[in-house]
Amino acid sequence: MNKDLALRLDQVESHLAIQQLAVRYALAVDSRDIESWLQLFAPDVDCGSYGKGREALRRSIVPGLRSFYRSIHLVCGHSIDFDGPNSATGKVYCRAEHEDGPKWVVVPLLYHDSYVRQDGRWYFARRSDRSWYSADVLDRPGSEGLQTWQPLAGRDPALPRTFDTWAGFWDAAAPGTVEALTSFPVPSPKRQGPDK
Repeated sequence: MNKDLALRLDQVESHLAIQQLAVRYALAVDSRDIESWLQLFAPDVDCGSYGKGREALRRSIVPGLRSFYRSIHLVCGHSIDFDGPNSATGKVYCRAEHEDGPKWVVVPLLYHDSYVRQDGRWYFARRSDRSWYSADVLDRPGSEGLQTWQPLAGRDPALPRTFDTWAGFWDAAAPGTVEALTSFPVPSPKRQGPDK
């Protein structure tokens, strides 16, 4: 097999393997299969103040998963960009739903991922999410703000304001356009950081 074909085949196989990470993540979270969930991350994953490694990851995720009963993570789109043969970044669209007592909360998310290949296998090196809103399924998003679910209450959603092109697009609109379209205009990304 020539070198170019081998590289292209490796990238196709890598693309498919990375896409499986997102689906397996959703399955593991929704089934509360913590052991399978941990195996999706690199053994030396950096968990910030929790430390490094999969046991630190366990300590960081289990309390959050015990804050709601059922969940459904609907993965609906995945972009992947390769940085090299063993590293990549990606973005994954997801609609997450959570049963939280009497509420059924919807949270549209965009995951920002970093992937690494170690010993021939792809893993998450890092995964963070940003939301558009959170609201009980019976409430219209924006009727009482854009983050009405208690774990996210009081924080402005990171999306769409953290998209690099968002502010410039609306800055070029005719005066009054934004005010006519929304009661909750997006705050400037310079004033606040992402919600995660």
